[in-house]
Amino acid sequence: MNRTSSFNAFTVVNGLFMLLVVLFTLYPFVYLVAQSLSSEAAIYAGKVTFFPVEFTTKTYEVILSKPDFFRYYWNTIVYSVVGTLIAVTATAVMSYPLSKERLRLNKFFIPFVLFTMYFGGGLIPNYILIAKTLGMRDTIWAIVIPGAISAFNVILMKTFFAGIPNELEEAGRVDGLDVFGIFTKIIIPLSKPILVTIMLFVIVGMWNNWFGPSLFLQSKEKWPVALYLKQIIDNAVSPTEIGATSDQASQIAASVKSTAMVLTSLPIICIYPFVQKYFVQGMMIGAVKG
Repeated sequence: MNRTSSFNAFTVVNGLFMLLVVLFTLYPFVYLVAQSLSSEAAIYAGKVTFFPVEFTTKTYEVILSKPDFFRYYWNTIVYSVVGTLIAVTATAVMSYPLSKERLRLNKFFIPFVLFTMYFGGGLIPNYILIAKTLGMRDTIWAIVIPGAISAFNVILMKTFFAGIPNELEEAGRVDGLDVFGIFTKIIIPLSKPILVTIMLFVIVGMWNNWFGPSLFLQSKEKWPVALYLKQIIDNAVSPTEIGATSDQASQIAASVKSTAMVLTSLPIICIYPFVQKYFVQGMMIGAVKG
């Protein structure tokens, strides 16, 4: 009886604690949404909390009425899809050999992978390499290739691959599969959780990436939406420049930053529920197997 009472008390306390965690986690986004749908006067007066005050959609109407906005969104989709495909493929191809302890050179290569987690080449050398030496300035490749392989993602996927029973590979060899066949027909189908996890990491990074494009993209029509909205947030692009009249500009100036952040984060929030199962499973298995 005492154990049952203690368990019930723990359940209640744990439930209340998790509820608080959810509230603290969701509040910033809820506040942004409320602010983006509120009037300038209400925002400046500090009246906006959980719900919009003096409801208005003027900011959304102005931003979404501009064709340029959808072009920037399309650019982001292209960069995210291409970058994710390259990153996941490169990470898997690199991680699979590193997961095999029988390969003696792994003891030589793994420290080099770990080294890149703590030390980088520096901003200026990277810029010279990408923009000058490789000639990728103002191209999609300057956005999707430099950060394609992350040491953290490699270690996570390597750990997952190491947990797949060797007997499955032996069975593949008996059936006449070579290394490439084993990798594509046995390892990859079994690795859906970790692949989806890495895909989510990469696509979130690509979607929110504005710093790289600001360095390497000279043509404004090639900007991703994150860079475009970053310019709005920094007031480098004023409301009148995105198509608002002077009267509209005074009404949306206070909410434009919140609207920009909502429009940027909303697609990722919509994607996450569909991959949550694989994401949790991939993180758990990739982190503890070894």
